[in-house]
Amino acid sequence: MTDQLVFYTNPQSRGRIVRWMLEEIGQPYKVEVVEYGAGMKSATFHAINPMGKVPVVVHNGQVVTETAAICAYLAEAYPEAGLAPTREERAAYYRWLFFTAGPIEAALTNRSIFGGDPAPEKQRMAGYGNYGLALDALSRGVTDNPYIAGKRFTAADVYVGAQVGWGLQFGTIEKRQEFIDYFARVSDRKAFRRATELDEALAAETSDA
Repeated sequence: MTDQLVFYTNPQSRGRIVRWMLEEIGQPYKVEVVEYGAGMKSATFHAINPMGKVPVVVHNGQVVTETAAICAYLAEAYPEAGLAPTREERAAYYRWLFFTAGPIEAALTNRSIFGGDPAPEKQRMAGYGNYGLALDALSRGVTDNPYIAGKRFTAADVYVGAQVGWGLQFGTIEKRQEFIDYFARVSDRKAFRRATELDEALAAETSDA
């Protein structure tokens, strides 16, 4: 069976993370741009993702949503890219991938959109405690090793690195030197630059349409 990989995205979305991952694996893929509003809320797209959100990858008819899950899935689906964890890397790989997708995402969302941390008496129910605690933990993750799972770049660095990079760019993550250094390491890759160029071109194209 011919390998079929379809990427549903919008250049102004977390689809940029998946684009980076797709460029890392180096396999051909088809791009379907989904516009905000009617496009994402259409019955056609809801049949693919009932949440009405991008990114989505459909691989040989199998739907994968959630950006961190897509990165992990593609690493396993295309092992020849060398982005899945080794046995020794597996613990840190999954730990920091899901920590960033869970507690860090929640902490940044609450701080930037809802105005701050939960009340002190409710922080133990929030999962991440508070913004400072979550960032302190992530600081440890990016300084224990050159990359999030160890000494080499993996798919977890695509997701964690993109989140750190966006946080630094938009001010949702404190400009700590360890975050700046980590993002500089993980983004110094041909696939990252190629993905950025593709999405910038797509953003210009869709804005002119």
